[in-house]
Amino acid sequence: MDLTWLSPIFLLLAVVGCVYGLTSAWLGGRFAAKPAPRLPEGAARPSVTILKPLCGLEPNLYQNLETFCRQDYPGPVQVVFGVQNAADPVIGVVERLREAHPDLRIDLVIDARQHGSNRKVSNLINMAEHVAHAVIVLADSDMVVAPDYLERVVAELSQPGVTGVTCLYHGVPANRGVYAHLSALAIDVQFLPNVLMGTGLGLAKPCFGSTIAFTAESLSRIGGFQRIRNDLADDYELGEALRGLGGRIAIPNFSIGHTCVDTEIPGLWRHELRWNRTIRNVDPAGYAGSVVTHAFPLALIGALLPGAGSGALAVAALALACRILLCIRLERAFGLQPHPYWLLPIRDILSFMNFSWGFVSGAVTWKGHDYRVVADGTLIPEAQLSKDAEAPTA
Repeated sequence: MDLTWLSPIFLLLAVVGCVYGLTSAWLGGRFAAKPAPRLPEGAARPSVTILKPLCGLEPNLYQNLETFCRQDYPGPVQVVFGVQNAADPVIGVVERLREAHPDLRIDLVIDARQHGSNRKVSNLINMAEHVAHAVIVLADSDMVVAPDYLERVVAELSQPGVTGVTCLYHGVPANRGVYAHLSALAIDVQFLPNVLMGTGLGLAKPCFGSTIAFTAESLSRIGGFQRIRNDLADDYELGEALRGLGGRIAIPNFSIGHTCVDTEIPGLWRHELRWNRTIRNVDPAGYAGSVVTHAFPLALIGALLPGAGSGALAVAALALACRILLCIRLERAFGLQPHPYWLLPIRDILSFMNFSWGFVSGAVTWKGHDYRVVADGTLIPEAQLSKDAEAPTA
């Protein structure tokens, strides 16, 4: 069978990917430089409840959560932590935070009630009964924020026509290991450029679990968290519901940290597979089209196929150079720590493998539980899916 026609196609896709990467780099600089809204000096700030659903101990968890307790925000603040297991050791972390911050209202909700297949959302439904303030800021447990985070998020939410706020995020390795750095690179050179491209061109309307801010009134109007109790992409669906109120989801011009804790390939593979299958279910066409973002692996395949010309390896070198330039540009735009650039080719090959595997089946593993994801993004718990979601051993 004559396959020589395939090589030019892969190389062309790789060149398109190079253009895509350079465009993302430019959009990243433009995004970070845009003006940020500010609340008037001396004006009263709305009261805020921060919701932090928890499940089990994680590396750097105390330090991550404490960044939300050390906010330079002059208005009333309540932090609500929620767990579903009374024996969860994370409760001890919350007690330490209470001792360290006696002047901050910290509420702990321990409630085992399950309201749907999404365990995180069930936790949120239980926590919502304890919300005391007008503005709600929901953020995942592995996020790291600066002291002015709450002030900037509330300023965005106060703008006309805004019904919700979400935040970009970058990777923060929790250790010096290779896998934690690979995980951080996946966020910084794969996820972040794709979001910048999608939002910059008006092709995407994202909403991330890194931060979702809205008013208690808005939550009531959309029917509460019960609306998303069975969704894998609960953050995306919450954003869609908030837009349905007639407003938009604003994204401030900064990114917050996402702690990357991976210490082995199987764990890294599983959670990236969950991300990929979430995106695939939310936007199947966009997911398929994002193949061009994998310029370096595409160029390597094109160079290895029969009929590859003498310039094939030059295309692969160009693709890798564009990835390095993209990484450096986003590091400077968002004030990130430099990455070990020698990991980029490994990161790109691993990302392409995971992206390709994301088309196979609908199995995901999340917080130790296995699920099947149906076409509308609904989670169906299954007990025998873990083998399907594991990394290849070869």
